Amino acid sequence: MKHLFKFKCPITSALDIIGDRWILIIFKQMLFENKQTFKDFKESTENIASNILTVRLNLLLENGLISKSKVQTNNKSVYYHLTDIGLSVTSILVELGIWGENNLKDYNPLIKKENTYKASSNKNIYIKNLKRKYKDKISKTVFIEM
Repeated sequence: MKHLFKFKCPITSALDIIGDRWILIIFKQMLFENKQTFKDFKESTENIASNILTVRLNLLLENGLISKSKVQTNNKSVYYHLTDIGLSVTSILVELGIWGENNLKDYNPLIKKENTYKASSNKNIYIKNLKRKYKDKISKTVFIEM
């Protein structure tokens, strides 16, 4: 069942889907940390509860932001990957990372200046390369659609 939107505003509608903390963490994990399976997400440092993870993955699946499949060589595990629509969230994640590094490191001593978000000087090229690398990685695996 697709998400039922309550408002005509595109920002509010986008936030209905991707405005959730766990959704953005799942996107980050898929794009930057190469997480692909339920187990990968569950074992991450963010420690998402299984029931929340299940609901969020289903929301993303239902709205076409991710797809799921099995790998031809491992028919047991389900693999999740970003669709083109899901991959279009990349620029939002990069902006959020840059904003966090620029504005929160004085308040959160755990934030380290990472190479991940040093893209602020050449953001568009960085985002384009990040998307290409993700697509290349996915295309090297033979998936069986579910």
